[in-house]
Amino acid sequence: MTPDIKYWWEDLVVGETRALGTITPTEEETIAFARQFDPQPFHLDHDAAKASVFGALSASGWHTCAMAMRLMVTNFLSESSSLGSPGLESLKWLKPVFPGDTLRLQHTILEKRPMSKRLDVGLVRTSWEMFNQHGDKVLFMEGYGMFRRREPGRASEPSA
Repeated sequence: MTPDIKYWWEDLVVGETRALGTITPTEEETIAFARQFDPQPFHLDHDAAKASVFGALSASGWHTCAMAMRLMVTNFLSESSSLGSPGLESLKWLKPVFPGDTLRLQHTILEKRPMSKRLDVGLVRTSWEMFNQHGDKVLFMEGYGMFRRREPGRASEPSA
């Protein structure tokens, strides 16, 4: 057993919700991310952004996901037995994120089950919700994570 792991698959409880901190993107970070990964005019230029549906410079949805991931790793996954993710089932950008918004992330465990072919790994289905400083939900993601089990299971357990 690794002593620096606080959360194993067995420790994750269905229905449990965690607050995973806040992050505030700056204008410089917003533009830098867009320049490298999503160079659409409304993420790069104030005039183009003003003329867009957003009305002002806004963060890329992918930047919003990256900020959520940063909070998730810093405030939870770095202390867990996380083994990555096989993917998402749902991703929604619900409201634009603007430079200076303070975003907070909430994580809820929806379901968990052992894997059938990897008895040392369990799957956990979660939702990630990110809210701005006004309480508006700006991001919703749902998907699976894989976590190492403290005690590898038996093949007869319910499987994934």
